[in-house]
Amino acid sequence: MTYSHEVRIRYADCDMQGVVYNAHYLTFVDDAFDCWLRSLDLAFEEVYGWEVMLKKAEITWQTPVKFANKLQIRCEIESWGNTSFTVHFEGKVEDEPSFITSVIYVCVDHENYRPIPVPQELHDHLATAQNS
Repeated sequence: MTYSHEVRIRYADCDMQGVVYNAHYLTFVDDAFDCWLRSLDLAFEEVYGWEVMLKKAEITWQTPVKFANKLQIRCEIESWGNTSFTVHFEGKVEDEPSFITSVIYVCVDHENYRPIPVPQELHDHLATAQNS
């Protein structure tokens, strides 16, 4: 299933070229995923005893995003592993593709940050979530 998130581009997000600074795309993706995750529970770390950490990210830029644009980010699970999963992110402005990102996340326990199997409640939540 998919989850959608919108970001209004601030002046501070842009560089001297007048477009979003490249490193901010990962910030936007992280915010979108965090909102999707926290729609399970705002304090999921304390409630469930696990966390999700970024292991690897790849970004492909297609067109620039500019000040005051409304960036739509669509998130969906690409694949599941034993302790990790991959999320595909697609960013668009007015239906024009801007970037795609693939992120591998690993599930870890909240106390010592060692990998754990993907918790069932997380799997169920991300597998059934729809646009918010």
